[in-house]
Amino acid sequence: MNRKLVLAFILIVFLPAAFFSQQVIGRIDVTGSVFSRTEYVNWSGVRTGMKVFPSILDTVKLNLTKKLSEMGYYHPSFEGTGFEASTDASGADLRIAVRPGNPTYVRNIEIESAGADSAYFMRLFGFMKGQVFVKPELEDNLSSSLDYLQEKGFPFAKVIISSIFFTKDTASSREVADLFLKIDKGLVTKIDEVKIKGNTKTSDRVILRELRIKPGSLYSQKLIEQVPQRLDRLRFFEPLEEPSYYLNSKGEGVLLINVKEKQTNNFDGILGYLPGTGEGQKGYLTGLVNVTLRNILGSGRAAAIKWQQLDRYSQDLELRYLEPWLFSFPFNVNLGLIQHKQDTTYIQRRYEASLEYLATEDISASVVLSTEDVIPTENGSPYFTVFNSSTVSTGVSLKIDTRDDFYAPTKGIYFLNSYLFSRKKVNGPERFLNTETIQNINQQRFAIDFSLFYEIFSSQVAALGLHGRELRSTNYEVSDLYRFGGTNTLRGYNENQFLANRLLWSNLEYRVLLSRRTYGFLFLDSGYYLRSAEPERNIPRTSSFKNGYGLGINLETGFGILSVSYALGNGDQFSQGKIHLGLVNEF
Repeated sequence: MNRKLVLAFILIVFLPAAFFSQQVIGRIDVTGSVFSRTEYVNWSGVRTGMKVFPSILDTVKLNLTKKLSEMGYYHPSFEGTGFEASTDASGADLRIAVRPGNPTYVRNIEIESAGADSAYFMRLFGFMKGQVFVKPELEDNLSSSLDYLQEKGFPFAKVIISSIFFTKDTASSREVADLFLKIDKGLVTKIDEVKIKGNTKTSDRVILRELRIKPGSLYSQKLIEQVPQRLDRLRFFEPLEEPSYYLNSKGEGVLLINVKEKQTNNFDGILGYLPGTGEGQKGYLTGLVNVTLRNILGSGRAAAIKWQQLDRYSQDLELRYLEPWLFSFPFNVNLGLIQHKQDTTYIQRRYEASLEYLATEDISASVVLSTEDVIPTENGSPYFTVFNSSTVSTGVSLKIDTRDDFYAPTKGIYFLNSYLFSRKKVNGPERFLNTETIQNINQQRFAIDFSLFYEIFSSQVAALGLHGRELRSTNYEVSDLYRFGGTNTLRGYNENQFLANRLLWSNLEYRVLLSRRTYGFLFLDSGYYLRSAEPERNIPRTSSFKNGYGLGINLETGFGILSVSYALGNGDQFSQGKIHLGLVNEF
């Protein structure tokens, strides 16, 4: 007798499992209202071809009940749900029969202990009254409530769901729910002290002024989340983690920021020697030298020297200096000397000074003053090159920068708009001056730069840049015109290949981040340039659209961010591609 009982037990328990393990779902039929068949199948958690297991029906019903309750349907039934015989011996057809029932509406919301903020909470949750009781909407409102309280100085606040009472409204015959919430604000806290660890060179004062956090400020979660982004703009540190906040034994709020300093002084250069090509012709040096000193003596000051020999006779020299937070006020002073020697025709030297007002951590405005001298080279040539001239310029600019990282942003925008008015005085050479020559020339320069960064997928970023330049004047010279083409404008063409008084170009990149600040990219550059006609010099109007495309990589090195790209221009064969190599400007 005992053996028969044991055998019966085995047949009851194990045979169904053995049977189910042999079956797969052949077809899924759905009957139901309100929602579509596709939605019901997706919510069920099963699919055709899935192996059938003993509790599969319970799993289907549980998954559908959970999802329907999130959508406001709390009383579904599944009568008629089950498996049906299939023509395929190895398959079993699943029939899902869903009756969602009537939706539940929010009738009333009561909030306890809201205090002075009761109006805010009633307005926030009040939109739910009379609407279907959708759980995700409630969860969003709870999250918004916590964000609001954290910004008011309550980092340990809680919003408690005391109870939810489901009933049937006799007047409307609808299923309704009454919500009872309780606000527990906890202690109001402040940022009484900011502790910084890891800054062996940079002074605390430099970091604190960039954060703009005053001791005694109310706790703000948003402000704390912005700390890494604000300090990243200094470019003195490795990528930062969000700082921690705690209360010390005295009940004071302490914000702890851990930083890791990186190399801020960079020297890089490439030098070469080209021998003379003719008899008696001497060789010459060519190359690039770039020295950048940022965070001098931990003060945040910066200086840079750049020298570039373009060819035998052409040369660029650039000196820059930054004095941040002048007299501890939010004003930056920028000074610069830029000299360009254009082969054997002229030398162009410009002195610049700007005062930048740091309105917020994202927005700044500048006033600019500069003087420029253009000196023709005395080479005895009877042909006109450029006038000897002096120019005084004044201008203003507006900058908005919300990028989350200077080197490899994944989100945010960069916008720079500037206007420059110049008064140019022509001094000679006298042999080219005549009564028709305008010796005092007014010039206007307009510039706009806009960049947008958006993370499409994890570690994959789309970057779009739109740029424009325009020079308006009654008289142009070669030294006045914009130089266009190359690494920083239109890749696939030689550096400064085109001259123009009007420029429009775009840069579109698809980036794949390989590390925090190293990424490979595909790019498409498009540009338009115009050089207006100058009939008095027999110079015709020239304009053209150009495209460049290719691929490249930005590498984070001990010397800075190195950018290398291979680009093709209009009509180029693969062998005619150009390699662009340069360091991302860190000044």
